[in-house]
Amino acid sequence: MRPSKPTYQRGAGASLFWDLLTFERLMTNQVIHLIYWAGLGVIALIAFGFIGTAVGVALREELFMGILLAVSVLVGGFLVVGALVLLWRSFCELYVAIFRLSDDLHAMRQAVDAENSVRAPQPPQPQ
Repeated sequence: MRPSKPTYQRGAGASLFWDLLTFERLMTNQVIHLIYWAGLGVIALIAFGFIGTAVGVALREELFMGILLAVSVLVGGFLVVGALVLLWRSFCELYVAIFRLSDDLHAMRQAVDAENSVRAPQPPQPQ
């Protein structure tokens, strides 16, 4: 059985700090949003790279074939960027789901501990 959590007198900021030090509260749910947006920024840079490649191919080749090649590079690049966005979103959602499961299990454990502390042990019944 897990020992009960000691109660200390703390201020509002110290409570958050103590929860982070003791892993009672996980930061991952907040940090994953920053990681998600940073990943989307990297994917946007890749998209700009594909646009620059398509423009470079179109300017270098003066024939119709160069423009056709540039359009195909642009379309292919946007398809790759779309797939990257979907994969990145699903990857980040997987981590959010895992950590929410952890939070739910923590809440269930607290509820069971509270229920067990309310119940007093009953003596065995004579037969």
